[in-house]
This record gives sequence, structure tokens and C-alpha cells, in this order.
Amino acid sequence: MDIGILGPLVVGANDREATPSAPKPRQLLALLAAHAGRVVPVDLMVDELWESTPPPSALTTVQTYIVLLRRLLAKSLQVSSAEVAREVLTYTGWGYQLAAGKGTHDASLFARYADLGRRALAAGDNSRASGALREALAFWRGPALADIRTGPHLLAHRVSLEEQRMGAVEQRIEADLRLGRHHELIGELSGLTVQHPLHENMHSLLMIALYRSGRPGQALETFQKLHQNLRNELGMEPSPNTRTVQQRILRRDSTMEADQQSKLFPQEIIPSRPTG
Repeated sequence: MDIGILGPLVVGANDREATPSAPKPRQLLALLAAHAGRVVPVDLMVDELWESTPPPSALTTVQTYIVLLRRLLAKSLQVSSAEVAREVLTYTGWGYQLAAGKGTHDASLFARYADLGRRALAAGDNSRASGALREALAFWRGPALADIRTGPHLLAHRVSLEEQRMGAVEQRIEADLRLGRHHELIGELSGLTVQHPLHENMHSLLMIALYRSGRPGQALETFQKLHQNLRNELGMEPSPNTRTVQQRILRRDSTMEADQQSKLFPQEIIPSRPTG
């Protein structure tokens, strides 16, 4: 069975979907899919579906939803509901567990390739890092759980996944900068800084790409825009890491050149303060 949460929810086998159309059963399946291979306590399910105001019939309703999900999974897998209850969507006595079996889970594949990319980047194998991180990001089909109404637990999981995605994007861009692809990165980084006007790492990376592309004036304008955004929105100054990049641009420091990336990365750019 294949499970996809890096975009609209996908659960099924051989192109036969097992996702219900009703919002709450769909939300419950998303919760199970996000924690595939692990037991999800019934109390957590109730909290996700109704938060602080569960109805008196909450436990019975959860059981009804489970019956519906088992029926849909059985149809998708072309097995009996009893087999699904034994092997796919099982009850442990205190919660339910969804098993992917021999299928794929996009979040697990993303994490695996992202880890390979991080390790390669740390080892200085920039080409391998860029390739692995691109593979990781290719599993994303849109915002995580894009079509799911989220309660507190799914919301937290979505935020965590999106942060992991952003980290992988940063590291892939860093690898590409090390490979001398600064010209090609300017458009992507310009868009990312618009989407994330307080994100210091993205602005620092854009500054480096612009400087290496012979556009130091625009690199410094990028710093000034970030500085203004941070002061207006947060009452904060740019971090020492970001100021270091600015000062090196002003000095036309040789460590800013493309053939000096080992002196610039990764310590002074990744990581910096988390921002919006």
C-alpha cells in the first residue's frame, strides 16, 4: 500500500484510492498515515478530531470511522475487511496502527534522501549532496496534507514536515552554490526571500549568489531589505552570521569567491535564527 502525505493525502494500492470523502474520517486516515507503522492512541485521535470539545459519543464515532476505513482499505487492496483488521489497520488494545507493508511512504523516502544529502554535504561531496536533496524534494507534491482539515496533532506534524522541507531546500541551494551555480539560483532565491521575508539564511544565500554573479549592489540591497523587515516585524537586528556576509561583500573579501566556498560554508551560513 502506498501512502502520501507530502501534498494531498494519498492512501491506496494499484491506483485504487482508499481515502474517504467525508472530512473527519479523512482526517483520521491522515493521522494514521502520518504515523504509519506506529500506534496512534485512541485518546490522541479524539483530541485531533474534536480538540477540547469531544462529544459523548466520541469513542463510538472513532470506532465507526475505523470500520469505514477498513472497508475502503479492503476494497483498495482487494482483500477482506477481516484481513485488513488483522494486518493493515490493527487494534492494539489502546490504539490503532496503519501498516504500509511493502508499499511506499513519501515522507519516509523524503527523510531518507534528505539524510543522504546532508551527509554528503558535510563530507564535501557537493554533487552527490545536490542530487540526493533534489531527489528528496521531488517527493513533495504541494504543501503537506494540503487537503486535510487539521487538528493540533496534524498541524504540528505539518509544520514539522514543512520545516524539514525548507531545511532540505537550503542545503540543496548551498550545495549548488558550492558547485558554482550562482547564476541559476538567483531567480529561485529571489522568490524564496519574497515568500519568507524574515528568513535570514535565504537572504544570505541570495546575497552570495548575487555577489558571485557580479551584482554586489543588489546583494547589499538584499541585506538592507532584510534588516528593515526584521526591525519592523520583530524589533531585531540581523544575526552575526548575516552581518558577516554583508561585511565580506563590502570588503570584497576573497572568501566570497566561488572557488573559496570551503571557507564560507557551512559554519557561517547554516544554521541561523529560525524565522518566518
